[in-house]
Amino acid sequence: MKEKKKILRTCVVSKEVCEKKDLIRIVRTPEGEVKIDLKGKLNGRGAYLKLDKDIIELAKKSKALDKKLEVQVPDIIYEELLNLFN
Repeated sequence: MKEKKKILRTCVVSKEVCEKKDLIRIVRTPEGEVKIDLKGKLNGRGAYLKLDKDIIELAKKSKALDKKLEVQVPDIIYEELLNLFN
């Protein structure tokens, strides 16, 4: 039987290629809202971040998500991402 193909994506901060399950997707919807996409199915432009507190803090500092999604990401999104670890 064939092995299931691994889905790989690149973290926008670390540029590390990881399996999709090890990353979290942030989406800019067609309406311009920014949301955390836990299931990976939301419609819109997406960017992936590694599930790591340091990476999330670096993304906020460097504004990597703002550049990738072409919209200003609100601070509440970063707070929600950090709360996923609690």
